[in-house]
Amino acid sequence: MDYIFTFLEGIASFISPCLLPMVPIYISYFIGEDNKKSRKVINSIGFVLGFTIIFLILSILASKFGSLILEEIKYIKILFGILIIVLGFNYMGILKFDFLNKTKGIKLNTDNFNFFRAILFGILFSISWTPCIGTFLSSALMLIATNQNTIKGIILMLIYSLGIGIPFIISVILIERLKTMFNFIKKNYNIIKIISGIILILMGIYIIF
Repeated sequence: MDYIFTFLEGIASFISPCLLPMVPIYISYFIGEDNKKSRKVINSIGFVLGFTIIFLILSILASKFGSLILEEIKYIKILFGILIIVLGFNYMGILKFDFLNKTKGIKLNTDNFNFFRAILFGILFSISWTPCIGTFLSSALMLIATNQNTIKGIILMLIYSLGIGIPFIISVILIERLKTMFNFIKKNYNIIKIISGIILILMGIYIIF
């Protein structure tokens, strides 16, 4: 269940209201001057690799933190579970915490955009676009901390990154065909936010019990 929840959180991060509308803009960065599909794919992979690197570092830190609190892990699980449930209610709009709903964009020189610049872009993305993805990322990190297993933590974070990365790369390849789907998602954001919030709440309950 850990892996399923984490992958779903990655997908929920991708379709979140402040990330999905930015996907076409990101893709425009990846196209490059020659507009080759191969360039778009390579740059999108670099972007995914960039944010995955940061997420993996965070997963290792979370695992180490879990090891430090081993003696109190029962109570920490309850605390983390409650926090994730609160995040779920906040995401659904039932509870509102303004400090959890602020985002900060990033600016990047996209002249001569290439694979290595895409990696840098991914790194900046992972740092700047919170809590848009931070809600789900925090949930994944809390789950990793309660497992106290560095290897499993890395695998879980890779799965979370794939949850964001796979639909992103697919979108880069099929951007023209996916415009209708993007519009459908935008029109149904309220339903999507409720479903995403439920995923977080179920994750919180899962961690507690």
